[in-house]
Amino acid sequence: MALIAAAPAARAELELTLNFPVAVGGPITAIIDEYAKTYSEQTEGVTILPVYTGSYQDTITRTVTAFKGGNPPDMAVLLAVDTFTLYDEDMIVAISDLAQSDEEKAWLASFYPAFLENGSIDGQLWGVPFQRSTPVLYWNKEAFAAAGLDPEVPPATWEEQVEFGKQLTLKDSAGNVTQYGVQIPTSGFPYWLFQGLTTQNDVILMNQDGNEVNFDDPKVVEALEYLVALSKEHGVMAPDIIEWGTTPQDFFQGRTAMMWTTTGNLTNVRNNAPFEFGVAMLPAHVRRGAPTGGGNLFILHSDPEREQASLDFIRWLTTPENQADWSIKTGYVATSPAAWETPAMQEYASEFPPATVARDQLEFAVAELSTHENQRVTKVFNDGLQAAITGAAEPAAALATAQEEAMRILAPYR
Repeated sequence: MALIAAAPAARAELELTLNFPVAVGGPITAIIDEYAKTYSEQTEGVTILPVYTGSYQDTITRTVTAFKGGNPPDMAVLLAVDTFTLYDEDMIVAISDLAQSDEEKAWLASFYPAFLENGSIDGQLWGVPFQRSTPVLYWNKEAFAAAGLDPEVPPATWEEQVEFGKQLTLKDSAGNVTQYGVQIPTSGFPYWLFQGLTTQNDVILMNQDGNEVNFDDPKVVEALEYLVALSKEHGVMAPDIIEWGTTPQDFFQGRTAMMWTTTGNLTNVRNNAPFEFGVAMLPAHVRRGAPTGGGNLFILHSDPEREQASLDFIRWLTTPENQADWSIKTGYVATSPAAWETPAMQEYASEFPPATVARDQLEFAVAELSTHENQRVTKVFNDGLQAAITGAAEPAAALATAQEEAMRILAPYR
């Protein structure tokens, strides 16, 4: 009697979860939902389930907790600077280990090098650039014209930023400032925008191994002295801590004529500024410069089938066409040169040239501050910056304290 061969078992439906932070205003969840729906409809046997997890800080906390509880997401968008933390916890898969085919390797090589720096450890790539940004300068062209400045020409140097700021700072009859020249937010994560100043002063805050920092370097001190002087000496910026979240609103309502913020706010500014505005690279000093910022896509340890399926989704999400679509809808920087060559992106850039500023600034960009024990180290640095900004300590003393404490935290990694 002939045996009847067993029918091959149907592959179980894979439901892949993606932890996603909603950190910048706009219809982000609707965009990600649409991507997940489209991919799930196009890919037999795979469903993508986005889970919206609050801020970046909330997202890494929830992701680490879920991993340690034995129920991690398959993927997560987390800050690129959290790579050391994820690596030290052995939570993530090396993308460069999964990407073995020639096609996959070519895909990994397609991203802007500046966006890969924060995702690389020990010669391997652990995160794929997705929700990436750099800080840029926004200026109110109408305010420039009213101050007698050329509305098409932003400040190109630190000195010009002060000079323009003085012309743009307005007071009422009682001597109260009604419009400041510039706002550089110093709440939440002040180190990021401050790293624009340190880069422009030609100093790097950490080493590549993430186990040493240079917080007390004289060039870092000089950069902090400049930041403090914008308010205390020159009077072109509001004193004390400037809130990150309300700075765009201050810009829209005319309380500041210039602001430093993420290019991730570009669509927000375009939709809400009641005046003509410009976007420029950050002002230069010894050199041009800015840190990269934003989130990478990470794959968490699970089983080979889920890891490979996650890689396939990430490859789809970061195709040039999808990167162009994401950039146009959000203002984040499309992370590969090929994305900028798509018809949609070329049309967008032609119609709205400010979109190209952050891309062009990548030539001068450096990796965002990232170390082992990153959250502890950046908190120490942020505390030092805020002590100087509020006048609780002189810049040199505040940075010396931050350096000593950070190096103590990092001692086990050296």
